Amino acid sequence: MASESIHPASAPSRRVVVAAVGAAGLALTLNACGSEDDSSSSSSSDTAGAGSVLGKTSDIPEGGGKIFKDSGVVVTQPTAGEFKAFSSKCTHQGCAVTGITNGVITCPCHKSEFSVTDGSVKKGPATQPLPEEKITVSGDSISLA
Repeated sequence: MASESIHPASAPSRRVVVAAVGAAGLALTLNACGSEDDSSSSSSSDTAGAGSVLGKTSDIPEGGGKIFKDSGVVVTQPTAGEFKAFSSKCTHQGCAVTGITNGVITCPCHKSEFSVTDGSVKKGPATQPLPEEKITVSGDSISLA
């Protein structure tokens, strides 16, 4: 009869156990962060929900606009009574636009400029226009559509 050597199996080291627990925790955290519902058809995933009131028409100067940072939207009034909305995320590298003067929406990161009329690029480095957002105007109230 052959005798087999009995060698106790070595248990994983403390470092291996700690690293495995840390990796599992990181995986759970990353999974939770990536679980946003992407079923909306809006071009801005950070915007408030449809029907959210942004502000009043009187808040939007003619020939200018207003940035609604929390909703990720810029609302402009190119001509009296005509309201447009665009994503507030610059198409160059994703910075949030911060200024509107003289009919131009400006990105602070690399100084790209966009038209308040149609979101088109007036000055690069951006090469794509700001994506248009859908809004509704009811009376003196402006809402995301």
